[in-house]
Amino acid sequence: MQVPDRLLHAVNLERRTAALLTTAACGVGALLLLLRTSGRRAATEQIQRARSRRSDNVQQAEQAVLRYKQAHPSTDSDQILSLSLSELAKQLQDGSLSPDDVLYSYMEKALATHKKLNCCTEILLESFDQLKTLGSNKDGLLYGVPVSIKDNLSYQGHDCTCGVIPNLDKPAPKDSVLVEVLKKQGAIPFVKTNLPQALLNYDCSNPIYGQTVNPHNAQKTSGGSSGGEGALIGGGGSILGIGTDIGGSIRIPSSFCGICGFKPTSGRLSSQGSISINRGQKSVLSSAGPMARDVDSLALFMQALLCDHMFSLDPTVPPLPFNLQIYQSSRPLRIGYLENDGYSYPSPSMARSVREVKALLEEAGHTLVPYSPPKINYAVTELILKGVLADGATSIIQKLKGGPVDPCLRPQVQMYSVPKWLKKTLSFLLKPFSPRIPAVLQALCGVGSVADLWEHHAAIEDYISETVAEWRRCNIDVLLCPVIGPAYNFLYCGQLTSVVSFTMLYNLLNFPAGVVPVSTVTVEDEEELKHFQGNYQDTWDKLFKEAVTGAEGLPVGVQCVALPWQDELCLRFMKEVERLVEQNRK
Repeated sequence: MQVPDRLLHAVNLERRTAALLTTAACGVGALLLLLRTSGRRAATEQIQRARSRRSDNVQQAEQAVLRYKQAHPSTDSDQILSLSLSELAKQLQDGSLSPDDVLYSYMEKALATHKKLNCCTEILLESFDQLKTLGSNKDGLLYGVPVSIKDNLSYQGHDCTCGVIPNLDKPAPKDSVLVEVLKKQGAIPFVKTNLPQALLNYDCSNPIYGQTVNPHNAQKTSGGSSGGEGALIGGGGSILGIGTDIGGSIRIPSSFCGICGFKPTSGRLSSQGSISINRGQKSVLSSAGPMARDVDSLALFMQALLCDHMFSLDPTVPPLPFNLQIYQSSRPLRIGYLENDGYSYPSPSMARSVREVKALLEEAGHTLVPYSPPKINYAVTELILKGVLADGATSIIQKLKGGPVDPCLRPQVQMYSVPKWLKKTLSFLLKPFSPRIPAVLQALCGVGSVADLWEHHAAIEDYISETVAEWRRCNIDVLLCPVIGPAYNFLYCGQLTSVVSFTMLYNLLNFPAGVVPVSTVTVEDEEELKHFQGNYQDTWDKLFKEAVTGAEGLPVGVQCVALPWQDELCLRFMKEVERLVEQNRK
């Protein structure tokens, strides 16, 4: 009877062990659920605190503006707001305008614009205190000029949220280099502006501060990622702002909101204190740059920032002052142009704007040459997508943990979150049916190893050399091409990452590029859009048609591009386009 007894004992032991394991598993599950619930509750509380801070800031700023207006009833805010940056800076320098009148006028307008468009993340109340010490920087090129800055640029004592929960309640220990230089030049940073969750999106919404809307049509997005800047400046609430651009993040909101924006050569301005979600990614380069109502404002910003103070604060920036002679040059240019890059098909208004500007440039004595970017499909998938998401999007997904995913970003995150083996399988299965999606799925798997990453960097260097050689073969100085537009209906940006081929190519190449508004969408454009098919007649082409529908009267821009470090030439080309368009309107 000993064997049956032992067996029975063993069975009972197994049962007790199983019961213990089951209890432990239930306990762990309950703990994980508790932690997840607790994490969500903590995230909700952080979001509420951030929104409360913003509401308090807005209220305090409104009270300060009201007190100032009561004490200074003769201040002509409308006249101040009507001045160009060049005129404003001149009148501040010669004393015919006071910095106090200018700041309070723009603060009042910014607050009103924010109420309509939800474009600011914080009001920098320190700007009022800065007025007291401003006299020490009276020789600065931007003396007394209020400047708005994008959320991800460090300002001491304030968060750089990038629209993600983990970045909340982590105030910057010091100003970014660009903010320091702005202050040295007499400028007054007065608000921080909204952006999309995690930055890698060209909409402008996040779970902390919500959706920013377009100043010309509240049913459209302002674009992104510098969409708060685009909306605020386009709505008249700021005369000059700083955005950042890794795929069109200055140029797209400038296009959507009908303003000018400039992405300099990466490295021309300091990036110290500019916060990124995927820091260390070097395949596709980001750069900070100005956004404003006209091209002269962009040039004045560059002239002010490219100074000894910036070169001293950040010795990694080449000490190249702004070359005013190149910007003011009037020599005829040899200009490459394209309507369709071969990957993304332009909307009717985008293509028409390029054609009309081409005609104006030819009438003005410039030479226009057809141009096509080399190997565009390869550049978009193998170089751009695989480079930006070389880690298989691990970094961006990590930053989104602990909080809700914004609807504008959800389609991207869903695609990023698909397991690598499934991405590869779907890529193989879809190849006979879809011309673009399989290559994108394959690129989203990222780069496999360090050796593969080095090989990828080498491939980018080769592509840059090949592109420069093509420019030399065509003998062109600059390039005229479309920029994404007009402004989208909501929730399409995350589904249409393919369209950034129009802008992100120049981040890959590290070519300076800018946007100038030149037209508005016509009834004829809308009619022609009904027959839009695109290059591939695939899902993305159909979605693009839906995204830009219903845009009559909205602004449309063109994009101007130059070779690396020829930022002044790019701005000079933008100025020429702006001048000819204005002349043609008159």
